[in-house]
Amino acid sequence: MNGTEQPVSAASRAGSLSRRRMLAGAAGLAGAAVSERAHADSLADVPARGPGASLSGMSERSSFVHISRIPESTPGKRNVDPSAAINAKAPLDKLVGTITPADFHYERSHSGVPDIDPAQHRVLVHGMVDKEIVLTMDDIRSMPTTSRVAFLECTGNGWENWKSAPPDVTVQNTHGLVSTNEWTGVPLSFLINLVGVSRKSTWMLAEGGDGSAVARSIPLTDEIIAEGMLAYGQNGEPLRPAHGFPLRLFLPGFEGNLNIKWLRRLKFGDQPFMTRWETARYTQLQADGRARQFQLKQDVNSVITTPSGMMQIRKGYHRISGLAWSGHGRITRVEVSTDGARTWRDTQISLPALPKAQTRFEIDWDWDGTPTKIVSRSTDDKGNMQPDRDTFIAMTGTNALFHYNAQQTWAIAADGAVRNVLA
Repeated sequence: MNGTEQPVSAASRAGSLSRRRMLAGAAGLAGAAVSERAHADSLADVPARGPGASLSGMSERSSFVHISRIPESTPGKRNVDPSAAINAKAPLDKLVGTITPADFHYERSHSGVPDIDPAQHRVLVHGMVDKEIVLTMDDIRSMPTTSRVAFLECTGNGWENWKSAPPDVTVQNTHGLVSTNEWTGVPLSFLINLVGVSRKSTWMLAEGGDGSAVARSIPLTDEIIAEGMLAYGQNGEPLRPAHGFPLRLFLPGFEGNLNIKWLRRLKFGDQPFMTRWETARYTQLQADGRARQFQLKQDVNSVITTPSGMMQIRKGYHRISGLAWSGHGRITRVEVSTDGARTWRDTQISLPALPKAQTRFEIDWDWDGTPTKIVSRSTDDKGNMQPDRDTFIAMTGTNALFHYNAQQTWAIAADGAVRNVLA
């Protein structure tokens, strides 16, 4: 044994062997299913090779790929004309991996999408600071940058299932107001140091440049100061207009409406600013009749995306797949039940599992054709576990509209039809 080698314990060897056996078993089941389907195939009928299309200024999707967001109004008002829509939901059932293409990232706006010339855009920083400043986009782009992969979620995600479960909805309808991107911008901490925010300042007002002048009070916690950013990049390119071009506030793990788009003003103070967006809007009426204000974190959540609502499956092998996320940290465990939450099995989490980012999970399932229900539940590294619906409603009631994170159940009929149910 040389100086760099370390002895391997029997327990370590056993654990390694156990994991290899588990992976081999999973690969064996999936591989057998694929081999059985592909046994009779050959390349005889594959189209002949030949010259392809010319290069272009931008790569287009294949003509065989049909995928889009869907415009929606209030709960239950789906597939509306875009002029009447208040959001557009991401096609979770058709996406792979964890990163959402920028043009499929969900959209939510209160007064349409402004067309802002970045050369004319300005950001005022004032209030309890040593030095009030007005920044141009050139100023902002000259500052130190940071990049981070993280999810963004509208507080209304899941609102379809608050009171009832419409059966004819897809996972895009029920959970399409969440997306994960790589965000690039200036650390909020850099700006705070630049202007000399007073130690007595405990809140920050962020205001957007849209027609509704959305503005929210944000507590200056250590977490927000350390992780927040003024973002101008999205998946390696400038922000799309629908997502805040040329500049937005981004606060990983916090509810979507705090992440102010088209950012034009930051004001620091020693108390909440009590804008109409946190008094008349974005408050929760609880089961006990009291209203909850400043419920800012997005709680641990998950959903099975395949198979999911309105899909049709056949008896036999299936690879159940879905997404899990938490505003409190990293997903460490996702379990799936294929018998209506009577028994649970651990899934395989696809790496990397990043904090405050969507995480892909998968598990093999051999369906015997018996009607059943499938459901997932996730746990994060802070010990938060996604609640079942009964527990969630007992705590929250059915008068609320935001922050729905109860377990999502899909019912599968004998003919393979997958439909949305509450439990």
